[in-house]
Amino acid sequence: MKPDHSDEHEHHEGGSPTKKAMILEAAEALGKPRFTPAEIEQIRRKLISQLGEKGKTSSDYVVSVLEEAGHRVVWSTKSDTEGLYEEEFSDLLHFSTLEEAEMSLVRLDELFRKFTRDHEPAAIERTREIARLGRRRAEMISRNSKVDPKKRAEKEEIAHWFAIWLETPDAFFDWIEVRKQSAEFLKKFGDALGDVAP
Repeated sequence: MKPDHSDEHEHHEGGSPTKKAMILEAAEALGKPRFTPAEIEQIRRKLISQLGEKGKTSSDYVVSVLEEAGHRVVWSTKSDTEGLYEEEFSDLLHFSTLEEAEMSLVRLDELFRKFTRDHEPAAIERTREIARLGRRRAEMISRNSKVDPKKRAEKEEIAHWFAIWLETPDAFFDWIEVRKQSAEFLKKFGDALGDVAP
């Protein structure tokens, strides 16, 4: 697979064509069954030591590369929350279609409300971290010129959904129902929705 040049999180122009491969190489060298924030930081530092200023990259980009390659990333290192909701979180960012994205947000919202009721601030923030990663990953795909234009448009829409949920979770589901009935949405995505309509 050719390295991805679409790392928009970089501060310098262009990005290194070998950066993605180096992240995966560093991950393999660590040999961990799962990657916590500590390992993500180790990988970030290794790139900087190898590439200098050009090696700087965001944690989100490292995570997206690892997850795309099938590695497991664990979001919390706190002993009281680690593992408790891993099953719920693990599938939330698989959104190859608009319908899957909406279901991901439904589940994220359910977890967010459960953690709010149970007064679990660390878990609430973790839910928001997942949503932020979802938004960034969708944005990254939407900007990748190698991706089919229709899929890029869907990912741009999905990124917008995650952004709206992060800003106003209480109003999100009313908003999305109105959004899906709008002329702009139907013109862009009516065919895609028709493929899966009951």
